[in-house]
Parts: sequence; structure tokens; C-alpha cells
Amino acid sequence: MKHGFVKVAAATPKIQVARCNYNADRIIEIIEKAENEQIKVLVLPELGITGYTCGELFFQDTLLKSAKEELIRIIDFTKNKDVLVTVGVPILKEGKLFNTAAVIQNGNLLGLVPKKHLPNYSEFYEARHFNPGKEKVEYITFQGKKVPFGINILFRLTNMRELTIGVEICEDLWVPAPPSVSHAMAGATIILNPSASDETTGKDKYRIDLIKMQSAKLVCGYLYADAGEGESTTDLVFAGHNVIAENGLLLKQSKRFQNEFVSTEIDIQKLMNERRRMTTFTPTQFEEYEVVEFSYQSEVETMETEITRKVDKAPFVPSVKEDRDSRCEEIINIQAYGLKKRLEHTNSKSAVIGISGGLDSTLALLVTCKAFDLLSLDRKGIITVTMPCFGTTDRTYNNAVALANYLGTTFMEVPIREAVLLHFKDIHHDKDVHDVIFENCQARERTQVLMDVANMYNGLVIGTGDMSELALGWATYNGDHMSMYGVNASVPKTLVRYLVSYFAETTSDEMLKTVLFDVLDTPVSPELLPPVEGEIAQKTEDIVGPYELHDFFMYYILRFGFTPTKIFRLAVISFQNAYDKETILKWLKTFYRRFFSQQFKRSCLPDGPKVGSVAVSPRGDLRMPSDASAALWLEELDKIEF
Repeated sequence: MKHGFVKVAAATPKIQVARCNYNADRIIEIIEKAENEQIKVLVLPELGITGYTCGELFFQDTLLKSAKEELIRIIDFTKNKDVLVTVGVPILKEGKLFNTAAVIQNGNLLGLVPKKHLPNYSEFYEARHFNPGKEKVEYITFQGKKVPFGINILFRLTNMRELTIGVEICEDLWVPAPPSVSHAMAGATIILNPSASDETTGKDKYRIDLIKMQSAKLVCGYLYADAGEGESTTDLVFAGHNVIAENGLLLKQSKRFQNEFVSTEIDIQKLMNERRRMTTFTPTQFEEYEVVEFSYQSEVETMETEITRKVDKAPFVPSVKEDRDSRCEEIINIQAYGLKKRLEHTNSKSAVIGISGGLDSTLALLVTCKAFDLLSLDRKGIITVTMPCFGTTDRTYNNAVALANYLGTTFMEVPIREAVLLHFKDIHHDKDVHDVIFENCQARERTQVLMDVANMYNGLVIGTGDMSELALGWATYNGDHMSMYGVNASVPKTLVRYLVSYFAETTSDEMLKTVLFDVLDTPVSPELLPPVEGEIAQKTEDIVGPYELHDFFMYYILRFGFTPTKIFRLAVISFQNAYDKETILKWLKTFYRRFFSQQFKRSCLPDGPKVGSVAVSPRGDLRMPSDASAALWLEELDKIEF
């Protein structure tokens, strides 16, 4: 289970009500399938050995005797198998009947977890047949061995303690205080739910939302296995709706009415990293919990779990268009309302933006226009400044001018070529040497112009740089690095593109739409080097690497603290059709080197609104020393072999 990936499954066997030997055969087939597919945790439906809909037959000794015999047969079948299985079975304890989940692994019955909340309304009459389970763990004798019996049992993998499993049964999830809450607080990272939830119109959506939200609240993996075809349809129909969620994300669900076997991977390492950073998630040591340890025959740390779950190559951008559009609108509002407050607080009636015809300054201008509209301020108070110099091309210049005019701003052109040449002369720099001095003198001159224009108009300089540039340090210190309010400070480059695209797709102004789409089609560049035959010579992604890769790296480094080798592995899966392993490794090393060496720029960032779960503000999300070494991370990458 290298990198913390645990392969899990939820499955629904086709059963025959009250025919325990037949049902056990189907369960054994699923266990064998799970073992062959290297599944490590498997959950099966509630009362799967007998069938959930036995009704008064649960009072029959014949049924209970057969259920116990078949449970023993299933336990014996799991000998020398790694997979941990949860099987639903009725169990007699001290003359009382309980609806339980038997947790089995490698020929051992590890524990019996009874259902606590028994429905007793209209279609369900469980309280007629079963007794509610209690949290306190007691012991019963099963085949001559003492077996823990109770709700508060956790099952922990000996050589990977982060894999700790808790169990609750069906209705237990639907109540105000599910047992899984205390399970998670006691250390459970995966919750198993053997269930028998009947199907009614719209219930499937509610069920998914419930499971997703429970996994989010508990920062856990949640496996839900539902009864399906084969149950009695006297009054109800069961659809076999199996669901696997992780920290609020739906990883897998089965098609209803088909009794499917669904599997994926739970990232235990990701869950633990998330819990570690949450000060409000406070694990509690419960004395009444019984921890049962189990082990796998294979070596956990080197076990290479095949990753079948989707690894999104654009983690900052929603993949579903409807979600993307609503997310874009939300982000733009956060940016605009943040700027609105700052303008109000400073009593500023004007804003100054350096526009280049590129993506970042375009987004900053669009956001500023929205902030002015919210304040009912005339857009003429937005001073859009273009500062052509050695690297400016006709394409970007024309787009900058067009944007300023179409959006109704006050346009100002301030050529800086002569000022920069004079500065070269003052500091004795050869204008024909196109080095970092050549580039940064232009960037700092532009910032000086913007600051001075802001003083002229009693306004604020609006920063245009995005989070990807800040992570890489791709900004001139005290040049484009500086502003009075950075509206794009926590927006990564991949998301900037989608936000501008959203504006282009939703505007009714055809001329503005045309310009925006051309901006989207223009290569990313600071335009600090002279053009070649009229075309942009300095393409950022040729120098520092593709932003889609860097945004991917940044997300998993900052959001979850993953190791370099794990990030490399995920990137190889996500970008397998776009980049080879050598290219991914090259740019990952570049990211780490630049990320560590350029922290001093992020340590003194201007204010700017946080829009997502990842940000680099030194005042909140990234309190990182400017002198930290990247050696450990780079050494790990140097050991990667193809």
C-alpha cells in the first residue's frame, strides 16, 4: 500500500431470502474476486447471509443455525487471504438476537459489531426482531474463542496503524449522532456500512449526499454496501446502491438494480495529512474502545497498489462545466468583493492597473470593473496603463488597448523605453546584454509608473500576478511582485485561464468576446525580450515549464503535503498522454528548487483575497522560512528510476 493507497470494494451478491448456503456461496465468490483483485477491505450488505427481508423467520432456530454454520464456512474460506471482509449476519447473545456485522480476515472472526439504531416505522420492523447494540464491548464465545462484541470496536492494521476501520450499520448513519462520529474521533480512517436501504424516488441522491457529507465531516473513507436483487419485494425494492466516498468526494458508485462490485482506492495518507492540519479535528482517547489488530501477509510499505481512481490533472478547475461556471462566478465575486471593501476602506474612487494584453492583467481588469459596478462607481475611474517597451508586440498592445476601451476605462499609454535606456546608462549596463538586469529594469520601471499614477489619481495599484507565478517566484522583486491589492494572489494560472474563458463565454459584447478569446490564445509571456519577427520571443512555459504541471505539483504539495515520489506517481498517471516521465520529473525538480529559493518574495506579499483551499499568503496559509533547504525533497526525486 505504497504512498498510503488502500484498495477497497463494496459489493452486493444476488441472494435468496432465507437460503443461507446459497447466499454464502455468492459471498464466497465475491471474496475470491476481491482477493484476486488485491482488494484489502471489502464490505457486503446488511444481513447478507440470511437476507434482510426474512421478517418473522428471524425467530426460527433453523434459520439462525444455518446462518451460523455458513458464517463459519465463510470464515474458513478467508484463511491465508489478506482481504478484510464485513459480512451481515444475525447473532444470538444471551438469548437475544442482534443484527450484526461480522468482521473477518485471514480465517479469523475479528469482532461482531451490532446495529444500534433499529428502525420501527411503516416499512421497517427491525425492533420487532432485534435488540439494539451497545457501545460497551463485551465478549462472546464463538467456536471456542473469545470474540469482542459491541459497537465501539476498531480494527487496526498492525504495520500501518493509519489504516483503522470502524463499522456502523445502515440506519446508524441516518440518525443525528451516528456511531461513526466517535469511531473517527477514536482514530478510524475508514468507516464500513453494511446496509439494506430500500429504494424510493429521489432517495439515491439523498443517500449519496449523506455519505459524502459524513466522509467530509469525519475526514475519512466511507464504504457503503447496499442490499439488492434477491431480497423479497413483498413491500420494498432494494437496488444494491453501493457507494464509496473519501473526505466529501464521491469516488465510486454502482448502477442501481444491478448488484455490482465496485472498487477504488482510499488514500489514507491524504486523510491523515488533512486531519493533521485541522486544529478542529481533535482525536480522543476513548477508554471504552477495543482495538483489534490484524495484519497482511504482504509487505505493506512496498505493496504497489494499482491506482484506478481518477486523478484530476487540473485540481483547481472543476471538471463538470456546470460546476465550473458556478465556481468561476463564485471566485470572481470573492475577488471583486475583496477589492470593493479595500476601495471603500481607503475611500478610493480610482484604481490603476498595468495592462499587457495577457491573461493575468485581463482578469484583474475584469474583476476591478465588477468591483466598481458593485460600488456604483464610474469605470472611468479605472486607469488602465499600457507601458510598451522592448518586448511589446502589436498583438498584445492592440488587445490591451481594445480591452481598456471596450470596458469603458480611462486609457493611458506611458512608453518606458527611453526611461529604461536612461536607467541602463545611469547604472552602466549594456543595453545589448539581454540578461536579468535588462528584464528587471523594465519590470521595476513599470511598477514605478503605476505607483506614481496611483498617487496622481488618489487610487490603488491593483496587482495582476497569479499564485502560480508566486509559487515559482516568477516575478520581479519590487516590480510586478508589488501592488496595493493583489486580486489574483490566490488564483493559479490554470484557473485564471478558465475565469477569463468564463467571461468570454458569458459576455453579450461580441467585440469584447473576440478580444478575450484572442488573449486566451496568446502565449504566456512577460514580454521583456525583443520580439522575433514581430512574434513573442520570451515564452514563460518554455523557461519554467508548463503551468498545468506546476499547478498540479503546487496543489498536492501545499494542500496535502505529499512526498515528491507520490506527486511524481500521480502526475505520471494524470499526464500520461501529454508528458513522458523524464519531462514530468524535470519540471517537478524545477518546481521544488524555485519554490524553496523564492520564498523571500512570498514573505512580503501585498494583501489579496483567498479564493480556494490553497494560498501562499505569509499571513495565513504559507508561513514558511525564506531560508529553508530543498535538499531532502530533491534527494528523494534523484532516487527515482524508470
